Amino acid sequence: MPYEWTSSQDDPQTRLTLWPHRSLPRRGFAAFVLATFTLITVPLYPLLGTVVLWGLLPFLMLALAGVWWGLEHSYRSANITEVLEIGPEMIHLVRTNPRGDVQDWECNRYWAKASLHPTGGPVAHYITLKGKGREVEIGAFLSEGERRVLYGELTDALRPPTPMAG
Repeated sequence: MPYEWTSSQDDPQTRLTLWPHRSLPRRGFAAFVLATFTLITVPLYPLLGTVVLWGLLPFLMLALAGVWWGLEHSYRSANITEVLEIGPEMIHLVRTNPRGDVQDWECNRYWAKASLHPTGGPVAHYITLKGKGREVEIGAFLSEGERRVLYGELTDALRPPTPMAG
């Protein structure tokens, strides 16, 4: 799952960190571009030493540059993180967007409510947090199954702590 719950015994605060899933790591990116370059040059071998090679070469290199740009753009646009901190009294959500701008939301834990919208959102099974007069999305970049699991975990985490019997 591209998210992680962390908490410590010293701190009553629970932290949820979310990030987009990357199916192609950087090493795979380099291998894919190299393989594309190798395969795209195969049709050029019979044309070595001819004028036709120089006519086709710019278009093939432009195609390779397009693959590089597309993959690099995908990496940059997936550079999102969301951090939800759930304390005993307050919850705080911070989203860092791909361009570095930060959005944050804070609410009293008692009034915070997680909602799952099976339809009607930008994605199926859209999760929102509502409180303090605002409704914010969380985990929209996760897959549908991951959002369903996250919703269950989130509602459990937002439940008020049970008082200890003593």
